[in-house]
Formats: sequence, structure tokens, C-alpha cells
Amino acid sequence: MNEKADVKEQRLTAAMVSSGHAGALSTPWYRGGGLPQGRRAWLDVLFRLQSFVGLLVVFVAAIAFSPRRNGVVLFLDPNNIANVVRAVSVIGIIAIGMTFVILIGGIDLSVGAVLGLAATGSAALLINSDYGIFATVGVILAIGLVFGAVQGWISTSLGIQAFIVTLAGLQIARGLARMWSGGQGIPIAYGDGKNLAPEEFALLNSRVINGLVPVPALIFIAVAAIGIFVLHKTKFARHVYAIGGNERAARLSGVPVARVKVAVYAIAGLLSALAGIVFAGQLNQGSPNAGIGYELNAIAAVVIGGTSLMGGSGTVVGTIAGALLLGILNNVLALNNIDANIQLLTTGIVIILAVALQSIRRRV
Repeated sequence: MNEKADVKEQRLTAAMVSSGHAGALSTPWYRGGGLPQGRRAWLDVLFRLQSFVGLLVVFVAAIAFSPRRNGVVLFLDPNNIANVVRAVSVIGIIAIGMTFVILIGGIDLSVGAVLGLAATGSAALLINSDYGIFATVGVILAIGLVFGAVQGWISTSLGIQAFIVTLAGLQIARGLARMWSGGQGIPIAYGDGKNLAPEEFALLNSRVINGLVPVPALIFIAVAAIGIFVLHKTKFARHVYAIGGNERAARLSGVPVARVKVAVYAIAGLLSALAGIVFAGQLNQGSPNAGIGYELNAIAAVVIGGTSLMGGSGTVVGTIAGALLLGILNNVLALNNIDANIQLLTTGIVIILAVALQSIRRRV
């Protein structure tokens, strides 16, 4: 009797699967039981647009809760919006590189330290070594590229988890930055004489288009445009998504998994170095302590943007929305003089909600 009952139950389940009602008998949707087709469709749209929905909600909330001066909403002041975009630019550049890493199911904890190394190196080359701008930028970008590629090669070749390799890379990059600067920040002064940086480097701390658009924002937009193109139009992107979806199947399909992984970590290192150059130009100094905690903010932007921590799913556009969401949230809290610890708490809650949405999406 038990065998007959089992067969009957299996047939019933198969029939429900074919009719699109699997899971409706017992298991609720939040435990993986599935949803009726109509609800599933609109929930799928909601999940795909989660970063934009979240950005819209935070933007409206920022307007509603923003302080006002003489009837003017301070959050919407053009100078404040420019400050938000400028602050988001550095994290956004790093987050785009992190998107590629997470898409293959990896992680890179060294990006903040590489930023610090790049900022320190930029100041040291400009001030202490009298390098020109192009030479400085070329050397620093090469350092970031090689640093990321080496981490990817070590993780791939030796089979060490990327978490461990990049954690070690974080310490190495910090150590190199402190050795390079003698443990001190290097201020950047401008002029034509010895130990002075070229005036053009100060453009990184300026605004264009009637003084409204920060130069770092233009760099961020350019990097984002390249990232979007690469992930939508290239064979490399198909390999990245394939590895994140199923690495073993990708390898059996002829995807050069090792080369792609090394390239992805090289991209993350390159963009972290670029962010370090921008950071040094904004603050007019290079500090070995720059970028502490930035790796967490970058990961947060990527996750809030809808990229799966399991790999294989995500977009650069979503990451941009995630970075803007965090920037707006921090800005409006600062405008209201909210304690910095509360800001950290709020950011943490947003991250948990984003990850929870990912988990729910896999179950419905």
C-alpha cells in the first residue's frame, strides 16, 4: 500500500508541475514551494528591478526627510547632489571591478588596500620622484593590474580560496603602502618646482559644466560605460557568467576558466588603482590608511545592485544603482546629523535586506 501511495503522490506532483502549480499543496513560497504563475511573474520583475526600486524609495525618502532652509530642500541643492555623486564615484569605480569578481563566484577583500597603495604611490611619484602625470598614472595602474592578476593566479593555480588570498593581499598592500610612505601621509602641493605636482592633477578635485559635475563623476561614468559594454557585448562576459553559473560545466565546454579568473582579478586591481588615483587627487594627499573599509562598501553596492553572491547573475547597471543608493542614504543621514554609528547600522540593515531578497528569489 505504501508503494502505491508513493506512486500516486509522485504522479500528482508531476501533474502539478506540468500545470504550473507545483508546491501549492504544502510548502509555502518562502520555503521554496513556488508561487502561482501570475504572482511569480510580477515578483520576478520586482526582483530584477530591486536595485532601482530601492534607489527610488531611498531618493523619495531623502527628499521627505531632508532638512529645509528657507523652504529649500537641502538634499536637492545642486551642490549637495554634486557632493553625493563625487562621494559615490570612488566606491562606484571599485564596485564595478568587484561586480566582475562576484559574477564568477569570487570575492576580493584587497580592493580598499590597493586603493590606499595607489593613492600613496601617486603622491610619492608626483612629489618625491618628480614623475609627470602620465608616467604616474601608467605606473600606478600597472601596479594595480599586476597585483590583482597575481592574486587571481595564486587562487587559481594553487586552489586557495579567493577569500584567503585577497585577505592576505589586503595586508600586503597596506604594508607596501606604509613602506612606500614611511608610515605617513604624503601631501600633494602643486606648482612647477621640485617636489611639486603638475597643476593638471588638481583637476581631479574640480567640477566642470558650469561647476556642477565633479570630474571623478565623469571618470566613474566612463568606467561604467565600458563595464556595461563588456558585460553585454563580449565573449569574455559570456565566459564570466558561465563560470559563475557552473564552473565545472564551463570548463567542460571549453571555457578557459583559469585565464578568465586571472583577468577578472586583474580588472578589479586595475579599477582599485584608478580609484586610488582619483582619491589622491580629491584629497590632495596619499595616505597608506586610505580606503579602509571600502571593500565592504563595494561589496554592499554590488549585492544591493542585485548581483548574486553565488555568481552567474548580475549587472553593472545594478551596481551603479546600488552605489547611488548607499551614497544617498549616507548623505541624507549626515544632513540630519545622525550619528555615524547609526549610519553604519542602517547600511548593514540595507545589505541584509538585499541578501534576503536574493535568498527569497532563489526559492520562488
